[in-house]
Amino acid sequence: MIELFISAFVMLFVVIDPPGAAPIYASMTRDASAHQRKAMAFRAISVSAAILLVFALWGKQLLGQLGIELYSFRIAGGIMLFMIALEMVFEKRTQRREDRAQKIIETPEVEDVSIFPMAMPMIAGPGTITTVMLLMARADGLQERMIVLAAIGSVLLLVLAALLAAGPLMAILGQKIETVVTRLLGVLLAALAVQFVIDGISERF
Repeated sequence: MIELFISAFVMLFVVIDPPGAAPIYASMTRDASAHQRKAMAFRAISVSAAILLVFALWGKQLLGQLGIELYSFRIAGGIMLFMIALEMVFEKRTQRREDRAQKIIETPEVEDVSIFPMAMPMIAGPGTITTVMLLMARADGLQERMIVLAAIGSVLLLVLAALLAAGPLMAILGQKIETVVTRLLGVLLAALAVQFVIDGISERF
């Protein structure tokens, strides 16, 4: 059970990337007050948790309604995660996030960034939703599902902590260290993504 929690926690941590989300959030809320930043951080995590909970509990039924087998979803999900990993290794994901953040900053009428782009797609994006559904599909029984949900909650708490400490965290880490961490996490995610594809192929044949 501990191994399942660690595996789920690591996968979600890598996909969501709290250290990468912190500087984006800091740049988008630089003109907001401390109270506003705190409120938006809590709101972003609440909305993200609701989205992920829906897909965690009813994602399998949704696949069934669409006539999609779990092994097909595992293979497709693994390929998607591998693409995200490549973007992390080559820094394309970070650049895209920064570009999106800059557009938000340059649009005066947009003040609350908690729903978009923080909750969706930065935290509860397609990669995170795919990962959650894959982990729940692999979970056997209520106890294992609860462990996966606990891992989701733990990672979201870390994201909340990263958002709340975004300013000081950026001052400590710096751009170069953040880049190194992102690339290392990308390599780890690539290996996990390949494992999902292998599991899906093995289940099919």
